[in-house]
Amino acid sequence: MSRAIILMMDSFGIGGAPDACMFGDDGADTFGHIAKVNLGLNIPNLMMLGLGKAAEATTGLQREAGLQDPVKLSLHSKYGHAVEISKAKDTTSGHWEMAGVPVLQEWGYFPKSYPSFPDRLVQRICARANLSGILGNKAASGTEIIKELGEKHLQTGLPIFYTSADSCLQIAAHEKRFGLDKLYELCQIAFEEVKPYRIARIIARPFVGNVAEDFTRTGNRRDYSVTPPAPTLLDKFKETGGTVVAIGKISDIYAGCGISQSIHATGLEELWNATLKAVREAPNNSLIFTNFVDFDMLYGHRRDVKGYARALEYFDRRLPEFFALLKEDDLAFVTADHGNDPTWEGTDHTREQVPVLMFGHQVTSADIGKRDTFADIAQTIAEFFNLPPFEYGRSFLKD
Repeated sequence: MSRAIILMMDSFGIGGAPDACMFGDDGADTFGHIAKVNLGLNIPNLMMLGLGKAAEATTGLQREAGLQDPVKLSLHSKYGHAVEISKAKDTTSGHWEMAGVPVLQEWGYFPKSYPSFPDRLVQRICARANLSGILGNKAASGTEIIKELGEKHLQTGLPIFYTSADSCLQIAAHEKRFGLDKLYELCQIAFEEVKPYRIARIIARPFVGNVAEDFTRTGNRRDYSVTPPAPTLLDKFKETGGTVVAIGKISDIYAGCGISQSIHATGLEELWNATLKAVREAPNNSLIFTNFVDFDMLYGHRRDVKGYARALEYFDRRLPEFFALLKEDDLAFVTADHGNDPTWEGTDHTREQVPVLMFGHQVTSADIGKRDTFADIAQTIAEFFNLPPFEYGRSFLKD
């Protein structure tokens, strides 16, 4: 019995989607613009898997990004690029769609103008959480708002509420002075209260530090997500007796549905270490799914082009370790959930196509071209494991 592994590079888009103009993202290109700014970008293993060819198909431009020779293994790859059919460009929509369940209804959103949150909602949350009020109440960058209001938070004990272009309400609080348990309890209350507003996620954003200059968000983030509207790949696979190993924030994104084992890890190094350990230990008939969130959280949203480039190079350097652990019948994927072009205006996600790289010892090399939905990944894995097909997507297992 075989295994499948998904390496999900959070926010690594490779060129504008056909409907990018509807999102104000016409011309966005996360990979292309990073490569253009960082001449000499060195990611030979990703390029060997077909990343450059997939990206060229979306933009018509060749990208030089692989100075050293890639590792020499008996691996073959299929490469292509996928278009999102979900209505939004957020994390939840991208992940659910690649697991076979596109988000075709509209999420609810809080306005970017002050105040972002309705008075009635704030009052209900505060009453249940025994709070006298909140700080923030607006759209903001997560790192900037704790610089702006972190010291006032420490003085008053009031949590910081903010939103973004995503369907979310985020709550920042000091990990030690406010307390993690208290923050998580507050987020659970907020999650229950926002249900009438069709909000996808409540996100707990703990931070540490004593003054604005040294406030830092910690790795104890927690996402409270609504459940998918239909069984995903994870649900179907687990129901048939398979083992689903979720690494990073995967379990939060799917609200724990279809998860056999959830492994908490933060930072690229820790996420890679956890992934390699899982691949070494996972039994046959397993699905391992890792979200590498740093690309999005630390570099895309913060518009750190050079940091994003260095993170890509680190990711690429760890790939040979992963290649060496693949069993003869394993099937592996590298993909993304949306874009987050660090050269783009603002700090929000960008509507882009994503890479679809599938590889393994038994894979036949091929250009699988444009995929009409991220759900093609779920359909391919479903065929691989002989699961019932999904309503959306088309398998490229035998293309």
